[in-house]
Amino acid sequence: MSTVARPDETKGPATSRSRSTSRGIDDWRPEDRAFWEEAGARIARRNLVFSVLSEHIGFSVWSLWSVLVLFLGPRYHIDAAGKFTLTALPTALGALLRLPYTFAVARFGGRNWTVFSALLLLVPTVLAGLVLSPGVSYGTLLAVACVAGVGGGNFASSMANINAFYPQRLKGWALGVNAGGGNLGVPVVQLLGLLVLATAGAAHPRLVPLVYLPLIVLAALGAALRMDNLTALRSDRRALREVAREPHSWVMSVLYVGTFGSFIGFGFAFGQVLQVQFPHQFDTPVKAAYLTFLGPLLGSLVRPVGGRMADRWGGARVTLGTFVAMAGGAGLVLAASRSKSLPLFLAGFVALFVLSGLGNGATYKMIPAIFQAKARTAIAAGLDPATAELDSRRRASALIGLAGAVGAFGGVLVNIAFRQSFLTSHNGDAAYLAFLAAYAVCSALTWAVYVRPSAHRLPEV
Repeated sequence: MSTVARPDETKGPATSRSRSTSRGIDDWRPEDRAFWEEAGARIARRNLVFSVLSEHIGFSVWSLWSVLVLFLGPRYHIDAAGKFTLTALPTALGALLRLPYTFAVARFGGRNWTVFSALLLLVPTVLAGLVLSPGVSYGTLLAVACVAGVGGGNFASSMANINAFYPQRLKGWALGVNAGGGNLGVPVVQLLGLLVLATAGAAHPRLVPLVYLPLIVLAALGAALRMDNLTALRSDRRALREVAREPHSWVMSVLYVGTFGSFIGFGFAFGQVLQVQFPHQFDTPVKAAYLTFLGPLLGSLVRPVGGRMADRWGGARVTLGTFVAMAGGAGLVLAASRSKSLPLFLAGFVALFVLSGLGNGATYKMIPAIFQAKARTAIAAGLDPATAELDSRRRASALIGLAGAVGAFGGVLVNIAFRQSFLTSHNGDAAYLAFLAAYAVCSALTWAVYVRPSAHRLPEV
């Protein structure tokens, strides 16, 4: 599925006359530089700001239970394996929702869907605030945690919407800002959890979701008042079918499982891992909370850096280097776990967060490069250049949605790996070994398909 704006053939700036009462814009020509400089840039920037705000809160709600499990002490009667299940469920639902959320932008309009999806975040936050007290059944907690997955879908709809507002020459920057601002929701909710733990104490978990209620309302109100629908936005379902038949789509989805899946999975699990792996150093939730936000924060901030590095040295080379380094980071964590060295453990995990952030940027930069390379081949074979370029863009947009959905399931796998490892051996060594093996496989796959000298690989990816 690709999401594009079909520009009107008429000229002139986008004025209030081009909008309907539902804030729809009929005339949108971002590739027209005069239009862009006169009106387009300002409108696009305004929509980007409120898109980032909504997506940021969506990520916070999605990762809410990575914080709430730190409050679930002995009175809740939930072991470590049960807590990892609580964080795996919202990850899974968020991954499932990413594809329908992408289609929803074209079906209902970017502004309309942003308002609705933001208000939908009230459901998991209100439910969490209502049920969090000792004596609540584990099944109830599982159901409420699962509902938090609606926050994970916001990324896909937000990216699809902003993609349509910006010209091709600025898409990388705009999508990088949009994605990075959203990812920062993970460390922000963890900082909020730390604040609540340090001030009110572990007996008041309800304060964390309740803080987000007015923020969600403000985000929805801002989107309703300041965002726009592009009435020419259309959904191309053929593109999704086409990329599903493309082998490169599944290779890239696997690589994104390794990068984004690691980021979101570690972000959800890190606080629990510290408490279980080093119970004496982190005997209270607040001690673990002091460190949980650091890795996700750094991983979010360096995501645009990974894209810049890919621009300079090629996405495939940067991705390969990232996976090799991530295998080294997993090895360091494994060694630290076996030697019970907290400094080495923290260094290895922080390195994994940073590297996964770099890899996120690099792998997403590979996607348009793959289809641009295919377009050049098609043009050399006689295809019309304009048609080839259009096909390249719509397929790249479709693959961004598909890879984002599949990649998010990596977070589920991370939490399942931790759950099984601590359940069977009471430490995370098996999980760390599995991560090392996964990064080695991703390294080999990247090298074999995109880096290895061969007449059959795509150039300049």
